[in-house]
Amino acid sequence: MDPTDLARIQFATTSIYHFVFVPVTIGLAFLVAVLHTKWYRSGKEDHKRLTRFFGHLLLINIAVGVVTGLVQEFQFGMNWSAYSRFVGDVFGAPLAMEGLAAFFLESTFLGLWVFGWNVLPRRVHLATIWMVAVGASLSAAFIMAANSWMQHPVGYTTDAETGRPQLSSIGDVFTNPVFIWGYIHVILASLLTGAVVMLAVSAWQLRRREHSGLFRGSAKLAIIVLLPVSVLALGVGSHLGVVEAEYQPMKISAAEAQWETCQPCSFSLFQIGGGKNDETPTQLIEVPHLLSLLATGTWNGEVEGLNELQAADVQQYGEGDYVPNVFVQYWSMRVMAYLGSLMALLAVWGAWLLYRKKLTTSRIFLAVATWAVVAPFLMNTAGWMLTENGRQPWIVQGLMKTADGLSTSVGTTELVISIAALVVVYVLLGIVYLFLMLRYARRGLELDHTEEEPGRDPRTPAITY
Repeated sequence: MDPTDLARIQFATTSIYHFVFVPVTIGLAFLVAVLHTKWYRSGKEDHKRLTRFFGHLLLINIAVGVVTGLVQEFQFGMNWSAYSRFVGDVFGAPLAMEGLAAFFLESTFLGLWVFGWNVLPRRVHLATIWMVAVGASLSAAFIMAANSWMQHPVGYTTDAETGRPQLSSIGDVFTNPVFIWGYIHVILASLLTGAVVMLAVSAWQLRRREHSGLFRGSAKLAIIVLLPVSVLALGVGSHLGVVEAEYQPMKISAAEAQWETCQPCSFSLFQIGGGKNDETPTQLIEVPHLLSLLATGTWNGEVEGLNELQAADVQQYGEGDYVPNVFVQYWSMRVMAYLGSLMALLAVWGAWLLYRKKLTTSRIFLAVATWAVVAPFLMNTAGWMLTENGRQPWIVQGLMKTADGLSTSVGTTELVISIAALVVVYVLLGIVYLFLMLRYARRGLELDHTEEEPGRDPRTPAITY
């Protein structure tokens, strides 16, 4: 393999691994904030214990997520220095905003929330967890703005001497249609992920029949969030497909393995073949007009085929292969869509049981809900692969190819060694993460050790200097 492929594999590995934790952090932060608000209003100690219980899971996730995110920052300078020099005047702005504003906001208030129990005024302490949730969302916004610029470059001018893009309008970057709809989709997917994680943990605890009243409350909250969010995520994802079809038609055509232009276009639920060496796949189940709706938003919309798009790109950009990996595109799209639909059905099922007041007694639902925790992680990974693989061979759509962004000083040996080292470290981190998450998720609601001891003066500080 040449260095470009190895560097792509390395960045794909670190990106996918890091993105496992991002949606959980965003979604669970909001849900923990809701639980904390419930405790603030009720004043019940059981609600405080429930907040701290899911807060522990949030902290574990943030700790591992921050570590894995730092690796990506180093990769820009180490493996992709040509890319960094080319886009630094544009790409650096939202990344700097993320580090200086959102990350510091999130980390500062997270520290205040962790160490503020029984120290900060209750109203101030409540505000800190909401600021953590806001900071996590802002962090995602800045990262998505940078990534969306790579998908659809806007708000820049080209330097006449260097040929590099320079930022001319930060407003255009943050009003980029790809960013707006992509960011909404990420937030919805994050809330879905957090809700499914909370539901799965609550379902497991309900199966043990310990603290059933409290975990029924957290399961109810998860279902209340999951039901509208799962439906909205499907709708926003569908519209995002229309937006991307306008600016990246190759991505959408590859997601359907549509080699020839069609009008109207059917959507295949399942097919055999259809990769780069097979332009006549066997489509087992087709839904008429559905691809036209997903790609154009109209019943009889035209979808350009990969062959026509390839010819047009050759004419515009010169000789080359501009078709992404069709197999990855096709199945990533379906894994994301099918699992998203199943999450919506799970939410409807849970809502029906809540309405019938049978949630805690339905052993089948509780078992399914427990194992459903795997689904959003697969769904998010598939969505990320669909987005990033779909713009290949471009690292910045229409401006720079991936092969041109690699560091010239990085060789095959260095890449192989670093990939192997990262995989080993990430496997170990994954084992530690799963161990801690499962341990704290299974231990139940322990007594709150921060409660005041009998006879102790509550005004005595917990730590003295």
